[in-house]
Amino acid sequence: MLKGTLDMMILRTLVTGDAHGHTIAKVIEHTSEDVLEVEQGSLYPALHRLEDRGWLSSYWGLSENNRKAKFYRLTETGRKQLIHETNRWRQMARAIGLVMGEYVMGEKTLAGENDL
Repeated sequence: MLKGTLDMMILRTLVTGDAHGHTIAKVIEHTSEDVLEVEQGSLYPALHRLEDRGWLSSYWGLSENNRKAKFYRLTETGRKQLIHETNRWRQMARAIGLVMGEYVMGEKTLAGENDL
């Protein structure tokens, strides 16, 4: 995974509302159609890092299972960072697509195995 990608996905997940760590990981896993699995050893350091940068805030609440959990909320600074990171990601995805032959004259094409 490219540097900063997990941070961007966490910020994106919180656009729809506050969530605790387990829910954030499940949303990323579900929306990636089970391709991306976020390990707790990566998720929680990322959440702390994003909070330290002021991109997230947190508070304690009760989960859907009535258990005490730390919930995370996207801050206005985090929302601006998400816009910046999304633009950077799109540039990177396009650049990689160009290298891999998936773009021709600005149009996306599907590279088949026979093209490799």
